[in-house]
Amino acid sequence: MATGTELITAGGPAAKAGPLVVSRARTARRIMIDRWASRGVVLGGVTIIASILAILVVIVAEVYPMFRPATAILVDAHRVSGATGFVPAAPLGVDEYREVAYRVTADGLVDLLPLRSHTTLAPVPLPGLDGASVSAVAETGMGSRYLVGTSDGRVIPFEMKFEITYPDGKRTVTPAPEFGAPLPLDPGVKAPVLRLAFAEPADGPRIAGQLGARELAVLAVTEQKSLVGDPTREESRQRLAVDVLGEITALALDQRGDNLFVGSSGGEVVRYDMRDVTAPRRAELVDAATVPDSPVTALAFLIGDRTLVVGDQSGGVSSWQVVAPPSGGPGRLTRIHTFTPHERAVEAISASRRDKGFATADASGRVLLRYGTTGATLLSLAAPDSQLRSVAMTPKADGIVALGEDGKLTEWQIENPHPEITLQALFGKVWYEGYSAPEYVWQSTGGTDDFEAKFSLTPLIFGTIKGTLYALLFAVPLALLAALYVSEFMHPNLRAYLKPVVEIMAAMPSVVLGFLAGLWLAPIVERVVPGLFVLPLVVPGCIVLALVLWRRLPASIRGRLRPGTELVLLVPVVAAGIWLGFSLGGVLERWLLGGDYRGWLLSALGLTYDQRNSLVVGIAMGFAVIPIIFTIAEDSLSNVPAHLRAGSLALGANRWQTAVRIVLPTASPGIFSAIMIGFGRAVGETMIVLMATGNTPVLDWSIFNGFRALSANIAVELPEAPEGGSLFRVLFLAAFLLFCLTFVVNTVAELVRLRLRRKYRYL
Repeated sequence: MATGTELITAGGPAAKAGPLVVSRARTARRIMIDRWASRGVVLGGVTIIASILAILVVIVAEVYPMFRPATAILVDAHRVSGATGFVPAAPLGVDEYREVAYRVTADGLVDLLPLRSHTTLAPVPLPGLDGASVSAVAETGMGSRYLVGTSDGRVIPFEMKFEITYPDGKRTVTPAPEFGAPLPLDPGVKAPVLRLAFAEPADGPRIAGQLGARELAVLAVTEQKSLVGDPTREESRQRLAVDVLGEITALALDQRGDNLFVGSSGGEVVRYDMRDVTAPRRAELVDAATVPDSPVTALAFLIGDRTLVVGDQSGGVSSWQVVAPPSGGPGRLTRIHTFTPHERAVEAISASRRDKGFATADASGRVLLRYGTTGATLLSLAAPDSQLRSVAMTPKADGIVALGEDGKLTEWQIENPHPEITLQALFGKVWYEGYSAPEYVWQSTGGTDDFEAKFSLTPLIFGTIKGTLYALLFAVPLALLAALYVSEFMHPNLRAYLKPVVEIMAAMPSVVLGFLAGLWLAPIVERVVPGLFVLPLVVPGCIVLALVLWRRLPASIRGRLRPGTELVLLVPVVAAGIWLGFSLGGVLERWLLGGDYRGWLLSALGLTYDQRNSLVVGIAMGFAVIPIIFTIAEDSLSNVPAHLRAGSLALGANRWQTAVRIVLPTASPGIFSAIMIGFGRAVGETMIVLMATGNTPVLDWSIFNGFRALSANIAVELPEAPEGGSLFRVLFLAAFLLFCLTFVVNTVAELVRLRLRRKYRYL
C-alpha cells in the first residue's frame, strides 16, 4: 500500500512526486493577469471602433456644410434721397466693400447711394449731355464699365472707379467715376436711344442701340495698334430692321462681340451673328417666353457670356445657350433650364462676378437667387411695399442690393459658399456650357475666372468599380487556382518555399508597382496587346498537351517524379506557351488586323487605345491583390479537416474530385472572404491607379481606355484644394463614399460568409 506521495504503477513503485499544490499567490496573479488581458483586448477593440467612428465624424463634419441651404440676413432697408428719375432697364452697381451703390438717373446724374450710413453723397453729373437727357444705360460684362444713351442719339462711356484710403486706420471708399467723350450712334439720326447693348472685345468696342420700335443701329470701332506711329481707328455703322412680333423690348451683346440677342414683346428672342461687323447676319429666332406670347422684359449674360438669361412679363425665367450639335455644324440657341417663376413680371437681372449665380427681381418686390449651372433657385427674398426696378449682386457675391420705384434701397447679406453643389450636380447629368447635351463630368479647375466647376462623382465611382473589376478579373482566377494547387496537389517540400514567397509579394510597396506599371509595363503591353488576348487560349492548351504527352510516357519514367512536384516540369511548358502566344499574336495582327491593331480597333470598333489604360492597371493591381487572396484562400483550403479528404478518397473519388466537390465547398466561406478582402484592397488602391492609368474621368467600359478612381482623385486634387471650398468638401464626400462602399462590401461579405458556413459546416 502506498503512503504519502508514493505512486504505485504497473511496473512497481515509482519515485516520489512533489505535492500537486499551486500557491494561492500564483493563482491570484494569473487571475489578475487574465482579467487585465481581457480588459486590454476589449479596450483595444473599443479604441479601434471609436477611431473609425471618429474618422467618420470628421468626414461627415467636413461634408455637411456643403449641403446647408443658402441664407440671407436683411442688413438695411431705407429710402434714399434723389432716387428718382429711373431709366428703363438701367443697371444698379455696388462697390467691392458694399459701402456705396450707384446708378444713372434720367436727368443725367450718377446717383451715389450710401449703404453703411444714411448720409447723402453728392451726385456726379454726366459731362457732355448738352441739354439732352439719359434714355438708356448698359453695362459691359462683369466689370464696372457702362454706356449711357442720350435722348439725342449719342452714347457716353464711363467707368465707375473707387479710391480706397485709410485715414486714421479706417477704410474710406470714395467714388471716382471716369467719363469718355460722347459718340454719335448714328450721325444722321437724332432720335432717343431706347436701349443699349455694349461689348469691348480685343479689337475694339461694339455697340448696338435701339432707335425705333423695330430698328437697331450697330456701331463697331476697330482699333489697330502699330509699332511705329499712332494707332488707327475705324468706325463701321450698320442699320438693322428687326422682324419680330411687336417691338423690341430687350438687348444683350456678349463680350466677344459675336452674338447680339434681341428680345421682343411677342416673347421672341432673335440672335444676330456679329462676327462680321460690316454685315451682321440674322442667325435664328426662338420663342423664349415661358408663357406663349409673353413679352421678354430682361436679358442678361452670366459670367463668361455663354449663358443667356431671359425674363418675361409672366414672371418666367429661363437660361439659353448656343449649342452645337454632336455631329458638328452651326450652333442653335437652346433652352437649358427653366427656373422657378416669379408671380409678377421680371424687372431686372443681375449676374454674379464670381460664379454662375444670378439674382432676378420682380415688380412685387421679390428677389430670387439662382444658379445657372444646376438650374436651382437657392433663395427667395422679399422687399415688402416696394416695386423693384433694379437689383445688383455685390462683386464678391456676398450680398444683394435692390432699389424700388419709391426710392427704397434694400440690402441683404448672403451666405452661400457652395452654390454649385446639389445632389443632381454630384451624381446626375448636368448640361454644362459648351456641351451638346447633359453629361457626367469631373473637371474641378479651369484656366479662367469664368470657369464652370464640374463636380460629378459618377465618373469617379464608375472608374473605381471599373478598375476593381478588371483587377479582380485578372487576380481571382490565378490566386484561387494557385491556392487550390498548392493546398491539394503540390508536394509539401515545395509548398514550404512557395507559399512564403507569394506572401512576401504583399509587402511590395504599391508605389513601386505603380512606377513599374506606368513606365515599364505600359510600353511593353502596348506592343503585345494581341498576344495578351491569345495567351488565355495558348497557355492552357500547352499545359493540356504536356499532360497528354506525360500520360503516354512509360510508367517507369513517370514514377521517377515524386507526386506533387509536377511544377518543375510545368514551368518550362508555361514559358513556352507564353512565347508561343505572343508569337501568334503578332501573326494574327499582321494577317487579320492589317498590321496595326490600334488602327483596326478605331476603324472596326470605334475604340481608341491609350498607353496607360485599364488593361495595364488590371495587371499591375492584380499582382498587388493576388498575395492577399492566395494566402487567405490557401489557409482556408488547408484547414479543411483531413477526415473529409480521407472519406472521399476511401469512397473511390480521385484527388481532383475530392478537391473540387469536398474541399472547395467546405472552404468556400474563407475563399469568399479572401475575394472580398481583395475587393476592398483594390477599391482603396491609390498609387497604382494614379501612376498606371491616364487619370481621365470618363464613363467607358473599354479595357483600352483609362479612368479615374475616387482614391486617386483625392490624392491628385486634395493638395491644391482650398480649405473649406467646394472642391475640398467634395473630396471629403468622395472619401465618405469610399468608406460607405467598403463598409457595405464587408457587411455583405460577412453575411454571405456566415450563410456559407452554416450550409457546409456539417460536411
